[in-house]
Amino acid sequence: MKAITIIQPWATFLALEEKRFETRSWATRHRGPIAIHAGKKVDKRICREEPFRSILAKHGYTADNLPTGAVIALANLQSCYAVTRPFGETGDVWLEAEGKLVIWDVPRLVALAAQEGHEYAFGDYGHGRYAWEMTDVQLLEKPVLAKGMQGLWNWEEQAE
Repeated sequence: MKAITIIQPWATFLALEEKRFETRSWATRHRGPIAIHAGKKVDKRICREEPFRSILAKHGYTADNLPTGAVIALANLQSCYAVTRPFGETGDVWLEAEGKLVIWDVPRLVALAAQEGHEYAFGDYGHGRYAWEMTDVQLLEKPVLAKGMQGLWNWEEQAE
């Protein structure tokens, strides 16, 4: 199975379905099953800021108890959207993939984040980046220790 290593707390946000898109500087053609691997690095500064701190706390996490160095969830990589900002970095975000276009009104998203989720705050939607859409996320009951790698890599699930 393909896997992607993501630093914390972003891996946990995906695993808990608090985040639907993983943003990257590169596109992928892979579609289908993917393992979410929590890297060993934890961005402790982000974990102390809002809305990140509150979302982690809602699920019983802090910067000090996030799983690291392990596969923590399985998902389906549904789409890989190209991110464009036709009206500049403060204007709308356009996500385009396979003939599908999603337009996000950024000022509205920021203003309504408390009611509609925090997707925009949980990624880097700069022009020229890519948003990988994760669906059917399954949080593993117990993290599976694994050494991560850069890029997409092959993970062989170990039977217990």
